[in-house]
This record gives sequence, C-alpha cells and structure tokens, in this order.
Amino acid sequence: MSTTRNQNLLDPGFELTLRPMRYPDFYERYRDAIKNTWTVEEVDLHSDVSDLAKMTPAEQHLIGRLVAFFATGDSIVANNLVLTLYKHINSPEARLYLSRQLFEEAVHVQFYLTLLDTYLPDPEDRAAAFDAVENIPSIREKAGFCFKWINEVEKLDRLETKADRRRFLLNLICFAACIEGLFFYGAFAYVYWFRSRGLLHGLATGTNWVFRDETMHMSFAFDVVDTVRKEEPELFDDELRQQVTDMLREAVEAELQFARDLCGDGLPGMNTESMRQYLECVADQRLSRLGFAPVYGSENPFSFMELQGVQELTNFFERRPSAYQVAVEGTVDLDEDF
Repeated sequence: MSTTRNQNLLDPGFELTLRPMRYPDFYERYRDAIKNTWTVEEVDLHSDVSDLAKMTPAEQHLIGRLVAFFATGDSIVANNLVLTLYKHINSPEARLYLSRQLFEEAVHVQFYLTLLDTYLPDPEDRAAAFDAVENIPSIREKAGFCFKWINEVEKLDRLETKADRRRFLLNLICFAACIEGLFFYGAFAYVYWFRSRGLLHGLATGTNWVFRDETMHMSFAFDVVDTVRKEEPELFDDELRQQVTDMLREAVEAELQFARDLCGDGLPGMNTESMRQYLECVADQRLSRLGFAPVYGSENPFSFMELQGVQELTNFFERRPSAYQVAVEGTVDLDEDF
C-alpha cells in the first residue's frame, strides 16, 4: 500500500493523504451528498396499490417489467463501484464520495425491493422479477451490455499502461453515460409518464429522490473523466471517441429492445417510437458532455421529462423537500441535460 503522492488520478497505488487536498471538488461532492439523505420508509406506496388494480393488462405488464429491471440495475452499479471504481480512482477525496454513493445505491436497492414486495404480492411473480437477468430477454440483453463493457477491468489490479487506462475509461463512461445516464433515465421516463396521468404517486416520489441521486452520481463520474482528460489528454483520441460513440449506439439499441417489451403495440402517450426519440436525445446529450460529437439529432418528445428536470432539481437545490432529512443549499443549472 503506497502513501506517496501520485501525479495523476489513475496512477497505481492507494493514496491516503487528504491534506494538502489534491481534488477538493470531489470532497465538496461528498459533502453535498451527505446533505442529501432520505430513507425508503419515507415513501408512501399505499395509493399505488389501488392504482395498479385499475390499470389495463398492458400497463400492468409495463410496470412489472420496469420494477424487475430496477431490482437488478442498481446491484450491477454497486458491484462496479466496489470492484472497479474504488480500486482505481486514486484519490482519497473521490473514495469518500464513492463510499457515500455505495450507501445510496444500497438505499435504491432497498426501495426497489419494497416496490416488488408491494406491487407483486404473489411470491412466484416476485421470484421471477428478482431473476429477471436470467428469464426476461430484454433485461438479459441490457445486463449483457453492461457486463461486456465493465467486467474486463475487474481483472486489472493496476492501471499500468495506456491500454489499461483506456479500458478503465470505457468502464467509467459506460457506467455514467449508458447505465446511470441512459438506462435509468429511460426507466424514469416511464415513471413520470404514469405520474403525468395522475398514477403511482408513491413510485414517483421515491423516483424523484433516486433521480436526484443518480444525477449527482453521473455528474461525479463525468468530473472524473474531465480530470483524466486534463491530466492525460493523449487518452482521448479518435479511437476512444469511436469506441464511446459505438457504446452509446449499442446502449440505445439495448434500451429500445426493452421499450418494445414494455410498450408492445403502444400506450397513450408512450410507445417505442417516442422512446426511441427520447433515448437518442439523451445519448446525444451524454456524447456532448463527454466532448464528442452527437450522432442522432433527435429532440425530447416527452414534455413531462423537461418539467421533471427543471421542477424537481429546482426544488432539491433551492428549498428543503419535505421528505428530506437535511436541506441542500445552492442553485440549479436550468440548462442541465435530462
């Protein structure tokens, strides 16, 4: 275990020294995350049960698939945090944030566990949902995409070469832009579509808080990418740009397979084509944030997602939400991408 000062964020070793602080912005993100605390017990799902009973079979199918994805998605994220990101981001300030993020992912897993227990009273239905990666093809495809891009780095003990660091960057970008920044944002759109119709307010309330957490997780990961770009600009060449672009395209297609499964022939205000436009819009935003050229040129078809982005984050940063334990002070950038 090394206690020497490393030059770059991805240099091998295990930096322990917090003073003088090399990456104070990461430490501030940790402090902000501590202020943003919520518990699953604060989410009231009672009214959701009566809403579910009134839904059509197609709507019930969508919800069943959605909570099945939720049950596995954050577990994949948490495993990658522990097995890869914590090991290779060599900054004690960043590791403080990652430790906090792991706690938040555990809260999300508990929330989705509670959703499944509430929405799927039949034990066999719940067991099938928890085993979604094995028995639901559209979810298995998304999991396969995740493992393709993130698992390889688990074998690396140290990022010794440029190739190693490129592999790590692809893991981190997949984690931020595709899993948290596309798959979960697609899932959020279904939730807020129901809310726009006056349904599933308990699910929407919990999702508001998950949405805030995930936005902060994604922003932190992009800050790490920015730091590596500043310290090792040679890693960000045409090859990496093409790999990231191909990754986002692949993620959009995997999420579209999921949309076809959820939407079937289409529901009022929600269908595969509108979800395609939304996913393409989000993918372009992620590429732009990474400094790469967008590829789709699609616009967001969901007005309720634009409202969500402005309304919920404004509430979060400018006043204390009633169900949060600690206020978060500051301002919100209304140009944030959603």
